[in-house]
Amino acid sequence: MTDAHTLNIENLTLGYDAHIVVEGLDLRILPGKITGIVGANACGKSTLLRAMSRLLKPKAGCVLLDGRDIFHIPTKRLARTLGLLPQSPIAPEGITVSDLVGRGRYPHQRLFSRWSAEDTEAVAAALEATSITELSERTVDELSGGQRQRVWIAMALAQKTDILLLDEPTTFLDVSHQVEILDLLVDLNHLRGTTIVMVLHDLNLAARYCDELVAMADKRIFAAGDPEHVLTEENVRAVFGINSKVIIDPISGKPLMLPIGRHRAGAGT
Repeated sequence: MTDAHTLNIENLTLGYDAHIVVEGLDLRILPGKITGIVGANACGKSTLLRAMSRLLKPKAGCVLLDGRDIFHIPTKRLARTLGLLPQSPIAPEGITVSDLVGRGRYPHQRLFSRWSAEDTEAVAAALEATSITELSERTVDELSGGQRQRVWIAMALAQKTDILLLDEPTTFLDVSHQVEILDLLVDLNHLRGTTIVMVLHDLNLAARYCDELVAMADKRIFAAGDPEHVLTEENVRAVFGINSKVIIDPISGKPLMLPIGRHRAGAGT
């Protein structure tokens, strides 16, 4: 198990030029837990994750890692503690799967140091965990979207950070692989104590796999807490503008949201 690092957000305002996306936001990430960020499109989920990973400088407020502003932490030191899988990563042309996953080891290598047995072991474990060992010598360019997504997740796993931020980690994956990746992240959380923060569009997967949900709306946090308190019919209506029926998931015991549309809303319709 890793030592639990703290990640806190204080009075954070984010935007692009004059357009404000997130305003006056406060959030404490639970150490050693899995937090899911949910909300409608363009509500600021990905923008918040970019700020948490130091890819976007706040207009006001700060992101604190162990009480220290992340912009005051040396880049390589930060990368040994905090890893990011962005929404649409781009691989260098012609790079092989094993080489890309190996780039996750960069923060752990010192100047002029050679590739170590520990690096080799970390890459092999990440390839195996994401079921892409057989793809290791293929170029990333020739893979399907789902395979590429698993390669990026493997690179994040190889980095072996104590905090892992993921923006839509199940993008491009079919249902079986979505569940496989989320199960893998839960294993990582349970075995290493890794703090995981991920943006998810699927509310039911978020409720099933996350210890805490953060629902964003109108540039702020609308609701935060355990899934039972966040995923309610009232909150779904307020955040997503849709009526729903929330029941208990018979598999996980967590809340399960059933959207109510204009059609097929009753027997015989």
